[in-house]
Amino acid sequence: MSDDAEGRQGRPVLRIIRGEPDDVELAALTAVLASLPAAAPPVTDPEPARSGWADRAASLRRPLFPGPDAWRRSGL
Repeated sequence: MSDDAEGRQGRPVLRIIRGEPDDVELAALTAVLASLPAAAPPVTDPEPARSGWADRAASLRRPLFPGPDAWRRSGL
């Protein structure tokens, strides 16, 4: 940890509370913390649900199946 990094922020980047980690453990911890995003992505509101009146699926024609009285169902 450099003095320049502590001077800019006024606090240490990492601080060990308990135990005495070796260089390999500190390197692994630093790599994990460096891979985390700096800030959480902004939370966006989900799109509001569309009402049944605005749903265009109801206006679509359903498929026609051939068979007896198919000509009657074609008009519906």
